[in-house]
Amino acid sequence: MPDELQVTTTRKQIVIRLLYTLLYAAIFELVKTIVLLVTLFEYFVLLITLKHNEPARNFGNKVATYGYRVMRYLTLNENQRPFPFADFPAEIEPPDENVKFD
Repeated sequence: MPDELQVTTTRKQIVIRLLYTLLYAAIFELVKTIVLLVTLFEYFVLLITLKHNEPARNFGNKVATYGYRVMRYLTLNENQRPFPFADFPAEIEPPDENVKFD
């Protein structure tokens, strides 16, 4: 790799990124818990009413998108720090219209 293309990274920068990574690892554990709770709530509502709870589905989709962004940051595949250091991410894709159970 030519010298002009090589990026100089200091140990201090690596340690700072590591500290943010530890913070986001804890946030990711919280996100996993929230996804589990939303999923259980959605199934509970579905079993009682036989209808989807659209606000819960949309919230679950947004939390899943956020979790994806956090995972990309944790695995050094994205440099932009996720929320709360940046805007909450937009949904990657909308929920499916009809959910099938087969």
